[in-house]
Amino acid sequence: MLAGLGGAVSAILWGLVLLSVLVFVHEGGHFLAARVLGIRVREFFLGMPCRFRLAWESRRYGTVYGATPLLLGGYTMVCGMDGASSPHLAGALASVAAHGRATVDQVAADAGCTAEEAVEALATLADWGSVAPYYDPDLGERPTDSTWPSSFETLERDPSLLTKYDRGHDFSLPGTTAQGEPHALGEGPEAFLAAERSHTYLAHGFWGRTFVLVSGVAVNLVCGILLVVAVLTLAGVPMVGDAPVAGSVTEGSLAQQAGIEAGDEFVSVDGTPVSTWQGTVEAVREALSEGTDFTVTVRRDGRPVDVGVALDGPAETLGIQGTVENVRLGIGESLSYALSYVGATASFILRLLQPAHIGEVIESSSSVVGISVMASEAASQGMASFALLAAAVSLSLAFMNLLPIPPLDGGKVVIEAIQAVRRRPVSMRVQQGVSMVGIALFMLLFFVLLRQDIVRFVLGG
Repeated sequence: MLAGLGGAVSAILWGLVLLSVLVFVHEGGHFLAARVLGIRVREFFLGMPCRFRLAWESRRYGTVYGATPLLLGGYTMVCGMDGASSPHLAGALASVAAHGRATVDQVAADAGCTAEEAVEALATLADWGSVAPYYDPDLGERPTDSTWPSSFETLERDPSLLTKYDRGHDFSLPGTTAQGEPHALGEGPEAFLAAERSHTYLAHGFWGRTFVLVSGVAVNLVCGILLVVAVLTLAGVPMVGDAPVAGSVTEGSLAQQAGIEAGDEFVSVDGTPVSTWQGTVEAVREALSEGTDFTVTVRRDGRPVDVGVALDGPAETLGIQGTVENVRLGIGESLSYALSYVGATASFILRLLQPAHIGEVIESSSSVVGISVMASEAASQGMASFALLAAAVSLSLAFMNLLPIPPLDGGKVVIEAIQAVRRRPVSMRVQQGVSMVGIALFMLLFFVLLRQDIVRFVLGG
């Protein structure tokens, strides 16, 4: 249960740090994959979209990097990922290129479409990084508005018609056109549109798109594994030592009643010599199972001491625990532990697809509130504990995103697979409808987990 205002603030702070960094890392996977394939990326931010932000633009790639105060994750704008299309793209692109800066009405007239269709086409081209919205201050238009402006303009292009988002662009060459200036179309509107599309997510087939989609999951997996390996190799993990020494004695146990003390070194149990903790455990278990009194010889302060254990019949435990040591594991052993944990996490998440286990999984899961409380507690125990929690959350995020439910990455992969098999795109209306169902399911899950965590951590139920 949260202890007052200070505990709540600490939980919120550490929860934001943990979730924001891990979601940002996930988005970083999509970003890196897009870069590898030469896909344009317009923005890459820590935090959710917000009008208030700190940002800088890469001169090499044109991508705007930055952070917003809404530290609830991160986002990356990969050109063409929204999947929108229009039959008027070539005409709209040609119109803007011819004018340098064109109003929606001018584009509609040139492309032979309605103003609404022109806005739809221009919005898609802006998403591709092919044109830029022009916000006219004289008309009171601002980039923070929720609607598109009344005009769009060209981007700066070199003689090869490459933009700031494209590899190999060189704006120092003669023939470069500035933003808002008219430029040639090369071999014509359709060829120019095809060239622009080649720089987007849409230009790639099933395997290229899948690579972009699963890269976020892959980065979360790698992050989780590396964190586990780092903690086990650098900080170590508490493990019961092999020395036959009592680390602690349970109050009220048979061991305490017999007079066994913490720090006693076991020499023999019921006449059986012991030299390891495992040997001690086995000898004690055998003696207890016989149900008759037996003698334990321990070394205390350098001297042997015989201790008698009285039994009224077979017993299960003596009430002693071994000494706990902080052991640093080798990289191979640490990696083995990490991979075992990956398998356990995957098995747990996959139970969400099994109706018989859904209730069990939900009961064992946590919302943002629960994760925040655990993050605060882990941080108070040290960086090793916090890193292990981060590893657990990172792996959970990875496998949650692999679930075949849109709008999760796994759901998008399923849609791409369907499109590849059918050899034609799934309509945006169908995709949006399925995604809305998925969002509704996850919103329901979110509120169930939120209520569960409020009762568990806030109300102390």
